[in-house]
Amino acid sequence: MARVPILGLFEDPNYAAEAGDALQRANISSRDYDFLTDAPYPEGAFGERHESHRLYVFPFVGALIGLTVGVLLTSMTQMAYPLVQGGKPILSLPPMAVVTYESTMLSAIIFTIIGILFESRLPKMKMGLYDTRITEGYIGVLVTTEEEQLSEVSGILTQAGAVDVVRET
Repeated sequence: MARVPILGLFEDPNYAAEAGDALQRANISSRDYDFLTDAPYPEGAFGERHESHRLYVFPFVGALIGLTVGVLLTSMTQMAYPLVQGGKPILSLPPMAVVTYESTMLSAIIFTIIGILFESRLPKMKMGLYDTRITEGYIGVLVTTEEEQLSEVSGILTQAGAVDVVRET
């Protein structure tokens, strides 16, 4: 049993939302359909599921790694080359603070960028089913379903007001 995508194109966002409701009533899992638009609609405008993310973890982990690297780098350098100057301690905190701060910020920023790419699922090697009319203002409802349900899903999308229903060739 192969899962195949089908795309319904809508001119009106209300019809796209109705299609989402109709798919839900037909017991199609909310993980099996998604809304594609060219404009940013408010979250939940089509009744879609809430997408959770873990982006906040990446900068936190990056900052911890940077802090650890900064402390180790400065303390190990000062211990490897001990220069006693006027009776001051070998491990001096003010210069360590500057390097530690910079390494913490740098690694937090790098991990944030990596997190954005990871959470955005980029780069996407295979685009999947798409229609260029979505960039012209249409709203796409992309449904991934079993081959046996293709005609049922196509009927649901058409009844909800789809201008066109596209199947993968």
